[in-house]
Amino acid sequence: MTEEPKDTCDVIGSQKTNPSRDKDLAPYIKIKVLFFARARDLTGSTELCLEMPDGSTARDCMNKLLIEFPNLREIYNSMVLALNEEYAPESTILRNKDELAIIPPISGG
Repeated sequence: MTEEPKDTCDVIGSQKTNPSRDKDLAPYIKIKVLFFARARDLTGSTELCLEMPDGSTARDCMNKLLIEFPNLREIYNSMVLALNEEYAPESTILRNKDELAIIPPISGG
């Protein structure tokens, strides 16, 4: 008997549902969220998995993350998002197994 591979990140937002009600619920997708630099400091995580309703946008993910990690508001107005290693606006619709990176402002001189 072989074991299924386990996810390497913690899941937030997972739905605890009654199996008999599953048919009444919208399908869910799983998004991997990566945190860099100050975002990592504010969340205490390098990555996590987030379950979202199908059709969710990057903004929907951010809203859920801001509830879970209110300290992210510190960088929210100056950070950028990357979806699958390409910069993306918050209006972008997410797909199952997408990777969303939270990139805080970078300063230097």
